[in-house]
Amino acid sequence: MKFKAALLHVIVIVSTVLGGLGSARAESLQIVGFGDSLMAGYQLPQTESYTAQLEAALKAKGIDVTITNAGVSGDTTSAGLARLDWSIPDGTQGVILELGANDALRGISPDQTEKNLDAMLARLKERNIPVVLAGMLAPPNLGKDYQDRFNSIYPRLSQKYGVPLYPFFLDGVVTQANLQLEDGMHPNAKGIAVMVERSLPTIESFIKSLPAHR
Repeated sequence: MKFKAALLHVIVIVSTVLGGLGSARAESLQIVGFGDSLMAGYQLPQTESYTAQLEAALKAKGIDVTITNAGVSGDTTSAGLARLDWSIPDGTQGVILELGANDALRGISPDQTEKNLDAMLARLKERNIPVVLAGMLAPPNLGKDYQDRFNSIYPRLSQKYGVPLYPFFLDGVVTQANLQLEDGMHPNAKGIAVMVERSLPTIESFIKSLPAHR
């Protein structure tokens, strides 16, 4: 009987410890990086993707966060809108929204791009999920009129929904061949590191503003 009592005591202790570890994991901030190939990490190991490198950078600063990669290569804003709800599960505490690059590459009307992004922001607001918006700039070959209409989308939506804006997701990478893959469009692992370094202050500020972080 003494042995059984001692065994039961050990089981209770182990269960308590494991339960505590489970609670600690549950306290990790749950963030989703929602976007296209720039978020997904096109042709890169998942450990080198934007979400993975960003998570590591935030943890190095003492921020306990888990960033799920919900990037899909080739996604336009229309495709993103169609999969928004099932790609961002309940319990998500923040979203990095990065879409629009493929719209510009395909010459999709900026009005349609804005309509789709607006609908995504409205839906996430309805679900009480905070968002930081990652902006994009239109390629210069599309002409000044298209550029002006497209480039103004992100600041306007940021103001409309009161969400923080990181103005250009590819800042520091877009004109640097050594930071890009051979296609001249997608960042390599070093390029992703630059993107993380430059966007980190905005993302860190966003995460620290989250209700779950306080």
